[in-house]
Amino acid sequence: MKDYELSACKDTMNKWMKRFGVKFGVHYKGAFKEQQEPYDPIPHIISKKEWEHIEKGLKQRSYVLNKFLWDVYHDKHIVKDKIIPEELIYSSKGYMPECEGIDPVHGVYTHIAGIDLAQDSKGDWYILEDKLRLPSGVSYPMIARTVTEKVCPEIYKRNKVVDNRNYLDLLKNMMDEMCNGRGEAVVLTPGRDNPTFYEHSFLAYKTGATLAFPGDLIIEDNCVYYSGLYNEKKRVGCIYRRVNDEYIDPNMFKASSVLGVPNIMESYSKGNVSLINAVGNGVADDKSIYYFIPKMIRYYLNEDPIIPNVNSYLPYYSEDINYILDNISKLVIKDNTMVGGYGVIYGCNLSTAKVEELQRLIRKEPSRWIAEDMVDFKKLDIWEDGTIARRRSDMRAFVINGKEPVVWKGALTRFTRDADSRTVNTPYGCGFKDTWIMED
Repeated sequence: MKDYELSACKDTMNKWMKRFGVKFGVHYKGAFKEQQEPYDPIPHIISKKEWEHIEKGLKQRSYVLNKFLWDVYHDKHIVKDKIIPEELIYSSKGYMPECEGIDPVHGVYTHIAGIDLAQDSKGDWYILEDKLRLPSGVSYPMIARTVTEKVCPEIYKRNKVVDNRNYLDLLKNMMDEMCNGRGEAVVLTPGRDNPTFYEHSFLAYKTGATLAFPGDLIIEDNCVYYSGLYNEKKRVGCIYRRVNDEYIDPNMFKASSVLGVPNIMESYSKGNVSLINAVGNGVADDKSIYYFIPKMIRYYLNEDPIIPNVNSYLPYYSEDINYILDNISKLVIKDNTMVGGYGVIYGCNLSTAKVEELQRLIRKEPSRWIAEDMVDFKKLDIWEDGTIARRRSDMRAFVINGKEPVVWKGALTRFTRDADSRTVNTPYGCGFKDTWIMED
């Protein structure tokens, strides 16, 4: 497209996004605000061959993470064989002892896995993080595709791009499988003040599921029912929950929660309802456990990772903590207690005093931290102020796990708003763009 076409296209598409109500909310320092994430019209293009490689890597990783979760809550072979230190698993905030022995339908824990990837400057892919609790962001590239077709329909006539909107069919089919003939599917939202409420309502509407608020669900005889506006009562077979583990059942977890459904865990443990994703998945996407995923892959599959982790160091080990303390300026340090892009420290940006302070914190609480090599991630073109600019980016891909795993042929590509920023995350202010998977 020509420069003036790009400018007009970007402005019009962002107006359409606003009209559709595409927003992302941010909680920070006790305050909540909704904001529109700017959309960039230049797509992130991935060839068919490159995507096939990514797809294999995502399937491998998703399978192993699900296997790990079953093992942790059942057989514990990975602990007995000393692949991962027992104390790192059971001290994780994501580990839920209340989930021990629960058998989810079809053995699936990670129904929807969001996996964050990025390329380095040479084009090699790395996995940055796994989102196995409440992965969000899938609706944005789908709505972007719809808006682009309205504003610039000629683009898709000139380019053979895989249609990314089949995600809705994949999600619906998986929810139907997880209902297992017991009732209907609902999307459980904590409410309008949740940062991703737009996505909750979008996915419910597009899949034909019922959007339910916590007060809409009741438990009778260990079964879950939806009691709607007109007091109609419908049996619920699966709940795509967007409520955090600790709030999902005030009778089992956080007693003060008004976002959950009392006694829902009893119904879940008896096999009367499926929870998507399973409660207790946080132990597998804990930042410390990330360090062990390559070992998991070799342990469960006897294979090397198809897509590697960023090289990382765990202060639990004396050799690693010594390396971290001596090389902070070369590393990215992550605080395990924080999520959403917070608690990420770039050693190269620290003063001598700040380095010494961080060294003290790491010595004091080594289990709180993980460190990674600083990778020079690839920059993508964006259209800003009438010209091409370059920004660091990452990509969130999604794997749908029903009876069989399926990698969605699409992804959320995010980029930094600030030219100097290294952190690509919505709370820090980022933009997003469509991801084109080419057909040939």
